Amino acid sequence: MTLWLLLIAAPLLLGLWAQMRVSSAYGKNVRIPSRGRITGAEAADAVMRSAGVYGVEIVEVPGRLTDHYDPVNKRLALSSDNFRGTSLAALGVAAHEAGHAIQHKVGYAMMQVRQTLVPAVQIASPVAFLLVGIGLVFAAQFSGLMLLGIAALGVITLFQLVTLPVEFDASRRAKAQLVHLGIVGRDELPGVRETLDAAAWTYVAAFVSSLGNLLYLLLHFAGGRSDD
Repeated sequence: MTLWLLLIAAPLLLGLWAQMRVSSAYGKNVRIPSRGRITGAEAADAVMRSAGVYGVEIVEVPGRLTDHYDPVNKRLALSSDNFRGTSLAALGVAAHEAGHAIQHKVGYAMMQVRQTLVPAVQIASPVAFLLVGIGLVFAAQFSGLMLLGIAALGVITLFQLVTLPVEFDASRRAKAQLVHLGIVGRDELPGVRETLDAAAWTYVAAFVSSLGNLLYLLLHFAGGRSDD
């Protein structure tokens, strides 16, 4: 029971807290307009151009915080609030995604590793817990499937670990460029920082949760094998 609380329940609570924190921080700072009144789309374009990044399409996508950078198609997608908005939150998120485009251009090593793992994660994500579940229910007959599921979860955990420096680096670039280009003043930076730091915790929570699940299942599998 103690092991379950430590490796499963605690990371789950951390994830819930991280989601509430990012929702609160974004909700607060999306209501604070920047003095420059530059839109998120304009900020992303300025940040990329300052780093010599050209040919990246900036598009508006539906949803809330659905922002992402697609390195395969060289497309930077911003949710409507961040594409059209001039808030501190919008500028922070837009510049963060532009930071990923800069990473792509300069060949940032951890981003390259992350992209290499994408195909494996796309295979592992749909089947990891299915295989583990079958292995748990039918341990005697399908222990091999459980081990395969654990391996798939290991791939996902590795991907989330590599994601951490990629996201932290993109935020670092975003904050530096927003001030350097005069898009936000130094006195406005706390609102940008609060938004991006809160978002970073969601990635930390996702990694901790996956790692907890992985360790719990490995210990469960090892315990089952020792009982044979």
